[in-house]
Amino acid sequence: MTGRQRWGGRRVACGLAAALLGVQALTGCGAMGSSAGPDADDRSVQRLLDRWADAVRGRDEAAFLAAVDPRAAGYRAARQRVFAQLKDVPLAAYGYRLVRRGGFAPAPGDGHRVAVEAELRYRIAGYDTAPVTAPARLTLVKRDGRWYIAAQDDRNGGRQLWEQGTVAVVRGEHSLVLGVGQDRARLRALADLADRAVPAVGAAWRGKWAGRVVVEMPASLDTMAALLGSPASGYRGIAAVTTGEVGGAGAAPADRIIVNPEAYGVLGDFGRRVVLTHETAHVATRALTSPATPLWLSEGFADWAAYRDTDRTPRQAAPELARAVTGGELPRRLPEDAEFGFAGESGRLARAYEEGWLACRMIADEWGEEKLVAFYRAVGGHSRRAGAVEAALRDVLGVGVGDFTARWRAYLEAALG
Repeated sequence: MTGRQRWGGRRVACGLAAALLGVQALTGCGAMGSSAGPDADDRSVQRLLDRWADAVRGRDEAAFLAAVDPRAAGYRAARQRVFAQLKDVPLAAYGYRLVRRGGFAPAPGDGHRVAVEAELRYRIAGYDTAPVTAPARLTLVKRDGRWYIAAQDDRNGGRQLWEQGTVAVVRGEHSLVLGVGQDRARLRALADLADRAVPAVGAAWRGKWAGRVVVEMPASLDTMAALLGSPASGYRGIAAVTTGEVGGAGAAPADRIIVNPEAYGVLGDFGRRVVLTHETAHVATRALTSPATPLWLSEGFADWAAYRDTDRTPRQAAPELARAVTGGELPRRLPEDAEFGFAGESGRLARAYEEGWLACRMIADEWGEEKLVAFYRAVGGHSRRAGAVEAALRDVLGVGVGDFTARWRAYLEAALG
């Protein structure tokens, strides 16, 4: 999750392929076939996917449509629109990897048809150091010994922004904003806020990271949910989501900050600034966030980075927790991951974020900001949750869990009581 937002589950692939005319082709680790290697049909299908991707990278519409079934008039027209809609997206790499044939029912129609599961992999020029990946479920048809792409199924995710409409591209100093169905002035304002967020996070994190962000603003809540492959009800009232894979080894994974135009639109200037800075903090810390990192720490750190250079007091920034503490409900322990879920009581969710933020704020106040960053890194350096926080508390801060919790409770009482 992200502070009052939610992390997406989009996976990020590893590895880059050789350069091709200044734009890299992303090919897979080999198409999946039998244990002896891919068969002739697998190789033919992979070559078709490679030609399709080559046409996108080369901006060759004729070659792109040549890979599409000439008898699939509706799908062909839809793909032609998509090709036009991504023309301004600065792609550094774009490719498909055949995963397997079969696995779902192909779309109905004439000819010899097979279902194909593939993986789309792409990078944005100047921003992604590793590719974004998404599933691609395609129906292929074989006519006169030649394979064509006849349909695709996006119901299980894999939908991209450029499939929702023409993508407008706005470049900032530290950001790239991609939008569909949005006024260009709104996208420029978003880029300006992202440009402020990047140095703010850099000053807080003080570690190596890309120092740039890609932000996407779709047309509506529904289209945002379609990008994430989840029901819209899960994102109602959520201003933004950061997608990416935690615990990257080597090159940092490619993150996207996806903005909900409806919830973001009702925020004031300060709220928008906090949201963009919080999400940018997740981008910065992603490679050093692992399964060992509890949500109170990842969300608390992101909120700490977002509020760090503001004049908001704890009572102003943590109103739900302040009400609880002044009412005699001082929390006994740090919040557990389940308390950051969106299915429960909204006040409890807000308190969970506020508790995590004030835990990180306490570390920065009492041990110093460098110790907070070191503590975050130390926790994320573990591969498992069990014992990770305890070890980092001991090794970095020199305290045990009981002592830390007691100091945190006293800090809350002093700041909010």
